[in-house]
Amino acid sequence: MKAVVQDRYGSPDTLAIGHVPQPVPAGKQVLVRVHAAAVNAYDWHVMRGDPYLARVMLPSVFGRSGPRNRIRGRDFAGQVEAVGKDVTRFRPGDEVYGDLGDDNGAFAEYVCVSEEMAERKPANLSFEQAAAIPLAGNTALMGLRDVAGVKPGQKVLINGASGGVGTFAVQLATVFGAEVTGVCSTRNIDLIRSLGAGHVIDYTKEDFTRNGQRYDVVFDLVGNRTLSECRRALSPAGALVLSGGGASHGVSLIGPMGVILKAQMLAPFVRRHRLRVLTTAPRKENLAALRELAESRAIAPVIDRTYPLSEVPEAIRYLEGEHARAKVVIIPCARPTGDERRERAQGSRT
Repeated sequence: MKAVVQDRYGSPDTLAIGHVPQPVPAGKQVLVRVHAAAVNAYDWHVMRGDPYLARVMLPSVFGRSGPRNRIRGRDFAGQVEAVGKDVTRFRPGDEVYGDLGDDNGAFAEYVCVSEEMAERKPANLSFEQAAAIPLAGNTALMGLRDVAGVKPGQKVLINGASGGVGTFAVQLATVFGAEVTGVCSTRNIDLIRSLGAGHVIDYTKEDFTRNGQRYDVVFDLVGNRTLSECRRALSPAGALVLSGGGASHGVSLIGPMGVILKAQMLAPFVRRHRLRVLTTAPRKENLAALRELAESRAIAPVIDRTYPLSEVPEAIRYLEGEHARAKVVIIPCARPTGDERRERAQGSRT
């Protein structure tokens, strides 16, 4: 099968289309034909081995000279082609979506995934829309619901509102009944308002840490402000939740992890505010919750651009350059024809 492979750390130029063996599902795994896969900041961090500190702290992901897994990509959506002997939740022909986590491998024509890390695709969404949800939606849901504990009537500020996680965070905070303020650039103001934000701050014209406004929750998805600056925008007993991927400026020693590590060290000693760091791990139950939210039209993925598998380097380069709004999606495979779908359905019944 075709896949985007990488043998050493570096720029998007280190990525190339290669032919690798098609995986075979074992036990509780399902083989999925990938119809769409989303690009995340996570992908270029792993691609570049950035920051260096991560290579020490995350040995299951980062190798010495290159990533542990040669194929990039976490988020996927597609159709089940085959199942392992112990699979009970899916059968061939089912439409699914999910997050491969640190195993990676979604920028390929096929992928094997544990049935526990896949979920039925939202029925009202395309494969491209479904693929945009898992990592970004999970991050937003965990940050606001589980870490910050957002309640109706609270004032919530999303720094990085027009990004992949940010567009979901604006929608989810609105669903939770919060008064939402989004921070973004001038060109994205209308988008953020359309997603439910009652207030929008154009960071090219106004500094949210110095305008005198106070928020019950500041959800920082950028990592471009210091802890003291962010805390300045908090109300008494307010919560600062950090989950910033940072911008790509080559390979740094600690990158945005510096602010995150400082927050983790200071958190036990800071009484006036709650300092929280969100470490995102795939959670299967959240995939079901996000599917229900999508099917009820409480959230809707926003897609900036789509690229074919052969243009994954360009897609990552576009995302790295901070030009993307919301999600960038890869389309690895041509859609199955009607005859192929009927044959799969027939095969699943025999």
